[in-house]
Amino acid sequence: MRNDITDVQTHDERAEGLKAWGWVSYLLHLVVAVGAVIPGAQPGALLLVIALIIDLVKKSDAEGTWQASHFSWRIRTVIWAGVLYVVTAPLWFLFVLPGWIAWGLISIWFLYRIVRGMVTMNQNRAIDV
Repeated sequence: MRNDITDVQTHDERAEGLKAWGWVSYLLHLVVAVGAVIPGAQPGALLLVIALIIDLVKKSDAEGTWQASHFSWRIRTVIWAGVLYVVTAPLWFLFVLPGWIAWGLISIWFLYRIVRGMVTMNQNRAIDV
């Protein structure tokens, strides 16, 4: 009986710890996402790199929990946004307006994914990946 209680407490502590790391990562992503949408408010890529490192390091700890989907969600979001920014970067050199539009749309998509993930995690649910 005592081991069952200890196992439940350990599981709850692990779940709360993972959720805390998830909030740190989502908040760092949110700062970057909002900064990407608001002109002149670029907080820098360093926050995004920190969030990505947190997600990569903690992802294995989340295996088998509903939070694992959130770690994968954030990692994929950053990778896809990075790829899309790189692919559309030449538009800035060739035609400024299409580059601005493309990056604006990518930034809005990035913000949407972060907010959607935060709302779902706040409900203690896995996110559809």
